[in-house]
Amino acid sequence: MSSTELPPVPASTVLPRVAPVRVAEGERLRSVGLPGVTLTVRSRPPVREGLPPALCVHGLGGSSQNWSALMQLLEGFVDSEALDLPGFGDSPPPDDGDYSVTGHARAVIRYLDAAGRGPVHLMGNSMGGAVTTRVAAVRPDLVRTLTLVSPALPEIRVQRTAVPTGMLALPGVAPLFTRLTKDWTAEQRVRGVMALCYGDPGRVTPEGFRAAVEEMERRFALPYFWDAMARSARGIVNAYTLGGQHGLWRQAERVLAPTLLVYGGRDQLVGYRMARRAARTFRDSRLLSLPEAGHVAMMEYPDLVAEAVRELLADTGELGEPAKASDEAVGPAMVDEAGSTGAGS
Repeated sequence: MSSTELPPVPASTVLPRVAPVRVAEGERLRSVGLPGVTLTVRSRPPVREGLPPALCVHGLGGSSQNWSALMQLLEGFVDSEALDLPGFGDSPPPDDGDYSVTGHARAVIRYLDAAGRGPVHLMGNSMGGAVTTRVAAVRPDLVRTLTLVSPALPEIRVQRTAVPTGMLALPGVAPLFTRLTKDWTAEQRVRGVMALCYGDPGRVTPEGFRAAVEEMERRFALPYFWDAMARSARGIVNAYTLGGQHGLWRQAERVLAPTLLVYGGRDQLVGYRMARRAARTFRDSRLLSLPEAGHVAMMEYPDLVAEAVRELLADTGELGEPAKASDEAVGPAMVDEAGSTGAGS
């Protein structure tokens, strides 16, 4: 155990009653019990049999709801699922209190092994991008293609706007922040998160804002909310400091799956400048650059991300026949082919 880790805390067996998780029209939720962890999985029933499977993994503080818009746009092309990582969304904490990148990756692998859905088109955002990079590197048999939206891969020069989030990893910061913000309303918290994560918070619809406030209120009723946030932030920091074969950039070099990289020019958490390094490092990669997007392009510009995913599937021979509604809903995207033969930084 490193000096920055806290000792594991077992999950509480009795959780308070909270509001139900929001489920969009056409979606369904189910709970999957696995050794040491219980995961909530969000899915859309496939429009027909035989579509290739996809699995989406959210970032720090996120949930499977972050993928709802993209899943809807891709429903005619893949059989999509999105999971809530342990301690996030509607998934309870892991039994061993392990919120490291490896711990989250282990939960994803356990789910895929148990579900028998692999190999899948794997997608990850932010922390979920680090998690899915590790999954693709250590279990290539589970991954057909990899899509990374603002993946949290190590940066030497971290943006100033990302420092407060990183500070959650420090012991005592989460309780201090809780005290300092105890009088904030859910609306204020959501506006703060959207200002940090969106290139243009004005793109959020009134309905989307209300849904985010509802989810924020639900999460704050959970006693493990800040613990999951702090420990997962610490897990990212620890992953950044790992060298050798376990370093995330070294693992990125070993990813065999065709990889779509999505970076936003207004991202305040993951540097836009990292896009080219990522494109050089992942051996079979393409880059979608969205200058106006922030940290969650699949939520801000789901149509452009969906089109890029469709192009990736088409080029790898994985594109199913589209359903007419989905085909009309998706607009054109600008995809920059990059780094298809390069490796390293």
